[in-house]
Amino acid sequence: MEPIKITVFQAYLFWENVEKNLQNLGLRLSALKEKTDLIILPEMFNTGFTMNVAKCAEKVDGQTMRWLYDTAKKFECVVAGSLIIEEEGKYYNRFVWMSPDGSYVHYDKRHLFGMAEEDTVFTPGNSRIMLQLKGWKICPMICYDLRFPVWSRNQEDGYDLLVYIASWPDRRSGHWRALIPARAIENQAFVIGVNRVGHDGNEVYYSGGSMCISPVGDVVYYKPEDEDLYTFTLQPKDLEKGREQFPFLKDADKFSLL
Repeated sequence: MEPIKITVFQAYLFWENVEKNLQNLGLRLSALKEKTDLIILPEMFNTGFTMNVAKCAEKVDGQTMRWLYDTAKKFECVVAGSLIIEEEGKYYNRFVWMSPDGSYVHYDKRHLFGMAEEDTVFTPGNSRIMLQLKGWKICPMICYDLRFPVWSRNQEDGYDLLVYIASWPDRRSGHWRALIPARAIENQAFVIGVNRVGHDGNEVYYSGGSMCISPVGDVVYYKPEDEDLYTFTLQPKDLEKGREQFPFLKDADKFSLL
């Protein structure tokens, strides 16, 4: 493993406006002056969290996927975030991990948010994925997945970094602040949560609170309220030290998910 440099963008999102969001994201990212390995964007970064799939869904060769590729190529790093993808008449809240060479892998959100009727519009994913970057094993999740610790349980050192991208409203921000550190401590992994800021078209307010928590619960990064573009470096030694000091994973229950 090598040190890994990660840039999180806690963005203000314009409601169901792909052109404006991609323009704003590109403008803000142009301020990056240092090389980074990974840029992480919020859930549905190109539209905001919407059920309006008729207007906002794209094909896998659509505008936003091309933007992801162009951005990854420009910054010579991986760019990740979720968008609404339509395939064979089904809609997915899809996390895309785009590499600079144009290759990508994806994770479809498993837990769909019933309170917003996401489960009536989208098709859930049925498998986790593990990603590799600079020797780090990375597991991506999306927003509501955070409430289901069994789905994200780290078994047999399955991952080193757990990533949640989200549209997590301010009125439940206390849950966000509690659950992300819990996932880091119980899984002995770094956990990054990337949220958005501002109001959406339903007048739901998002207060950010994007963060990175270490395997022992220390705060590496935390930013409430404002739009923020921030880069930090994770060190393998900090992961290894935490697991050596507290070797809890070896005593974890063994189980499998159907």
